Amino acid sequence: QVQLVESGGGLVQAGGSLRLSCAASGTIFFINAMAWYRQAPGKQRELVATITSGGSTNYADFVKGRFTISRDNAKNTVNLQINSLRPEDTAVYYCNVNLREYLWSALRDYWGKGTLVTVSS
Repeated sequence: QVQLVESGGGLVQAGGSLRLSCAASGTIFFINAMAWYRQAPGKQRELVATITSGGSTNYADFVKGRFTISRDNAKNTVNLQINSLRPEDTAVYYCNVNLREYLWSALRDYWGKGTLVTVSS
């Protein structure tokens, strides 16, 4: 079984920074793409950033240079550095990992339980 555990969320003032981390553990043969999503109260979950196995990144338009996604393949972790936080960034941030458990397994998506980021004005 695969588990994803996020950490790093919390309460921060507008303009501050946070670093979110997500660690994947369990039976893992290969990790393909890793991503961060977020869901604000009363809104749908939305994609924040993705990073491929080769390190290519892609960001949502609203990131505008404030977020940086990175990964450590040796540790099976993905991070999200968030700078210049705004109240509208308040949301539960979820880690998503697309991986293969065994050589013969199909690629599957796994989700963490989320970490809450609250930005006060």
